[in-house]
Amino acid sequence: MALRLLALLSSLLFVFELASSACNSDIKGPYPISLVVYNSLADVKNLTFKTEIAYRGILLGAMKKIQASTDEFKFTINETLDYGPYLLSVNGVAGNDENQTYWELLSELQNGTIIMPDVGVGCYIPNPHDKVILKFTKW
Repeated sequence: MALRLLALLSSLLFVFELASSACNSDIKGPYPISLVVYNSLADVKNLTFKTEIAYRGILLGAMKKIQASTDEFKFTINETLDYGPYLLSVNGVAGNDENQTYWELLSELQNGTIIMPDVGVGCYIPNPHDKVILKFTKW
């Protein structure tokens, strides 16, 4: 019984410390991210865009900001009731069921780890200095 109580108190302390450190974060305003457009199926140059994103802002907002600021980045989405925005095309290149192609969302974290978020562009919240990668590929 005492061991369970100790484990519970230890867990609560950990959660409190996590919440406390999140509240004491020095990031309160916009922060930089970069967006890389990478076509793994064609021999074309990768494009990299830099922007600032609102604190805890979603990727889709940053993408719209980039699209408004340059002619080199255009994208289309399809809004679905069940899943929200779905990325259809980037710079005129669209995924295709027949060719089994799509735009994969990846993110390279500050420590160099590349992750595949479990949400799409409408819900993904990049961390400061993340490199978000839109990769055209096959499934």
